[in-house]
Amino acid sequence: MARYGSVSALALLALALPAAAGSAQAQQGPGQNDNLNAVLWDQTSVEFQANALGAYALARIRLDEALADASRTAAPAEQTGDFKNFPPAVVLDVDDTVLNTSPYQARNVAEGSGFDPKTWTQYVKAKIDTPIPGAVEFTQYAASKGVKVFYVTNRTKEEEGPTVEHMKALGFPMGDNVDTFLSAKEQPDWTSAKSTRRAFIAKDYRILLLLGDNFGDFTDAYKGTVAERQAAFEAAKDHWGRDWIAIANPTYGSFESAPYKGDYKLPAEEQRKLKIEALQPWNGQ
Repeated sequence: MARYGSVSALALLALALPAAAGSAQAQQGPGQNDNLNAVLWDQTSVEFQANALGAYALARIRLDEALADASRTAAPAEQTGDFKNFPPAVVLDVDDTVLNTSPYQARNVAEGSGFDPKTWTQYVKAKIDTPIPGAVEFTQYAASKGVKVFYVTNRTKEEEGPTVEHMKALGFPMGDNVDTFLSAKEQPDWTSAKSTRRAFIAKDYRILLLLGDNFGDFTDAYKGTVAERQAAFEAAKDHWGRDWIAIANPTYGSFESAPYKGDYKLPAEEQRKLKIEALQPWNGQ
């Protein structure tokens, strides 16, 4: 009987310890997350709103300039032949260019989790994104000028339906009888790199502007080391602010993986170490 009681006490203790640990962890809150300040800025700062509104105000000015100059194209790598008489178009990314996905990033910060295709698709289907400030107004302005508005996104075909439905409800022009939402893998050569989709558009339209939050929204040279990306950026310097308009997004993107060369198999600690090594700190003197 004594032994039975002793075993029961040990069993109760074994059950109690995880519960106590869980309670202590809950009291301590989520662990540290490198993305906290970036997501906080994205969701709560007036600076984020001001930056986005400024970018889209500039896009209006550049749109009018490009409409007046038939020789201009924002996609020289993809726009070949005589395109001067083609109908005009603009090309925009979706995530964090026209739709703010910060609730998904905030969930990952609060729960200590990371990107997962399954939870991301669930998030997309929930249709809770809000427009990036200025995005609806700019796309409507472009459409009012007779400019076809294309969305080149790496959301998947499965995610296209709910996204298009949600964007229509938010007021984004969606092309009427033209498929203007070009998702990843919709055609065999439409990979996460976007040049093939820009080339698809350029066959029938003169591309006036590219808008995005990631280097890959403008060029397929977005991968590589920090130095390689800098060289590609310098090579395209005449486009920035003219016909390539960037929307600030510090929460995720190809910039984050550049220090560890996109090797997502590396342990998180090693990725973080390489990111810190990529910094250029003040030496204190």
